[in-house]
Amino acid sequence: MVLGTSFLKLTIFGLTISSSWGNGHATPYRAILRALHRLGHEVVFYEKDVPYYARRRDFTDADFCRLHLYSDWDSVRQQALADVRDSDVVINASYCPEGARICDEVLGVAGPLHIFYDLDTPITLESLRTGEVEYLRADQIPAFDLVLSFTGGKTLEELENVWGARMARSLYGCVDPDIYRRVAARREFKSLLSYMGTFARDRQHKLDQLFLEPARERSDEAFVLAGSLYPWDWAWTPNVRRIQHVAPGDHPAFYSSSKFTLNITRDGMAKGGFCPSGRFFEAAACGTPIISDWFEGLDYFFTPGEEIFVVQDSWEVIHTLGYPEDDLRRVARRARERTLAAHSGRRRAQQLLTYLEEARRSGAAKTVEAA
Repeated sequence: MVLGTSFLKLTIFGLTISSSWGNGHATPYRAILRALHRLGHEVVFYEKDVPYYARRRDFTDADFCRLHLYSDWDSVRQQALADVRDSDVVINASYCPEGARICDEVLGVAGPLHIFYDLDTPITLESLRTGEVEYLRADQIPAFDLVLSFTGGKTLEELENVWGARMARSLYGCVDPDIYRRVAARREFKSLLSYMGTFARDRQHKLDQLFLEPARERSDEAFVLAGSLYPWDWAWTPNVRRIQHVAPGDHPAFYSSSKFTLNITRDGMAKGGFCPSGRFFEAAACGTPIISDWFEGLDYFFTPGEEIFVVQDSWEVIHTLGYPEDDLRRVARRARERTLAAHSGRRRAQQLLTYLEEARRSGAAKTVEAA
């Protein structure tokens, strides 16, 4: 198997690709897998059919991958392991139901490169320090040829030096520019400031400070919050419109209808740094100015003041909301150009293929050394 010169079959066991409700996994998976398909590779994706995604499914069939929805591992085990044996690359991913059990079975198949892709690495490692997670055991990490992480920086060092990963590389979020682009604004999404994100306790204090407080201060303007699992009985201000879920097909209209959009980083993710949300790249591709809290490594993705607005408190948000239109257009244009050049699904697919070849060469070299 020479990865750089042949078409590959990749089999993936992940959380979900069929529903974007309440998760940040589906849309980057789609962007990367669509790009791999365009490059001529074959992808099979196994997803457990759970009720909350089934009720809010965006598709059940895709032209860029073969999707298997299954009720439980036992019902699909034989077929899945046949795909594993026929694959060049197998990827187990974070938050996959019964994932640790699946990892055990998949890692027992010799032949394909074995990859773990963690889209929630800081959360995973924190959980492993104090207990267990359903989708991965600590002893399984060294068994993978390569561990990919949605975050970078010192998290990669920890994976190798503390947890024994053979090779750890970052594979950040991304966007499909064929889908995410500037479109006509829609009345139901129109706002001075929007925020899209599922409720998480460890970023709620930032939501209060960077979104709800500015909304109270600018009560004459519309603010829009889109996301699931929020306590809807809160004392919301009347100018905050709440939307439980925005389907990916409506994301471009959501961002294009916002004068600004807000990014808030979970505390657990920010501790390790280099943790861009996929929403960053979606909003930037749609030409919407982004306001964000700071995390280490943010300037690796966007230049503060030139491609993104970085804030620390509600006063800085309110000040930024008053920027001149010419400045906003310039910042948004630069962020879009940066995103299309460096953060597209095609770019991530190319990075993935490079990492796979690196892992293959490293494994081959170690085999020769052992002999």
